[in-house]
Amino acid sequence: MEGHKVPKTEKSAGDYKKYKIATLGSHSALQILKGAHDEGFNTLLICTPDRLALYTRFKFIDKIIEIKSYADFPNIEKELIKENAILIPHGSFVAYLGEDENRNMKVHYYGNKKVLDVESDRNRQRNWMEKAGVPSPRRYKKGTDIDAPVMVKSFGAAGGKGYFFAKNKTEFAQKIKKLKGHKYIIQEYIIGVPLYIHYFYSPLTKTLEILSIDKRYESNVDSLGRIPSHNQKGLGIEPTFVVVGNSPLALRESLLAEAFEMGERVVETSKKLISGGMWGPFCLETIITPEQKFYIIEISCRIVAGTNLFINGSPYASLYYDKDVSTGRRIAMEIKEAVSSGQLEKILDS
Repeated sequence: MEGHKVPKTEKSAGDYKKYKIATLGSHSALQILKGAHDEGFNTLLICTPDRLALYTRFKFIDKIIEIKSYADFPNIEKELIKENAILIPHGSFVAYLGEDENRNMKVHYYGNKKVLDVESDRNRQRNWMEKAGVPSPRRYKKGTDIDAPVMVKSFGAAGGKGYFFAKNKTEFAQKIKKLKGHKYIIQEYIIGVPLYIHYFYSPLTKTLEILSIDKRYESNVDSLGRIPSHNQKGLGIEPTFVVVGNSPLALRESLLAEAFEMGERVVETSKKLISGGMWGPFCLETIITPEQKFYIIEISCRIVAGTNLFINGSPYASLYYDKDVSTGRRIAMEIKEAVSSGQLEKILDS
């Protein structure tokens, strides 16, 4: 990839203000709309009545469209098109609207919808990582092959729900009954630090940035670590991996080069596997072992909730920009530059 090029966001050519930045009221909506507001865009939020009281608190949200439930989203799509909205997807989009609704919507959509097919299929995701040449944990085709501790993940699991740990094939056989009827993968359990790297790839400048990094706090597996192992006996507590929060983390500088290289290989491979490739924000969910070896356990192909830690920017974003740049604001900067340079079609899918 080419060296880093800073988008010329101060450029005035092209009327970016005729567009509104819109998203669903969930996940990272505040960050997305705050970033859009800071870049001079009008902002629009779609939310349900139970969340209205939250979002009306924030003055950077210019307009709120209330719907009874997210199932009613298709009923307001014509209104969004009339508003000239650009919809920014986040982790709640598939959960609330479904994959088909995401694919079929006609309103301007930031990012490549074709990535959804790969991201939601853990087997295709694995194939992507293998072709990119990034290290991944061993996979087991069936429970009888298990010869080491494993993590079992159901397809489409959100925020760690549908995950379980098994220390051997016997324990796997007992626990897998809970996932009856669900597709899943069996992955070697890697002991190390879970570290989530937030990237941004620009098809306008063909450059990759690392904007921030987080570590996730998972309940109750992280809190179990506070109880000495000999005191855990007899408690009958089953570890769960539901994400309840995030902590900022700075990677050892000696490991940054590898982190960039992994991200670049993933982006370049996406162009071969997915028509148009992947662009915008994405996250490689990694484990780093005591030997300082990366393992890629998953990829998220859009903005992730861990970026909410960095609404006022991060140590990494400040290496590129002389202002506070969150992932949400970086998206707005990209849209602004695309409008200014007449390249908006390169970053939208509709």
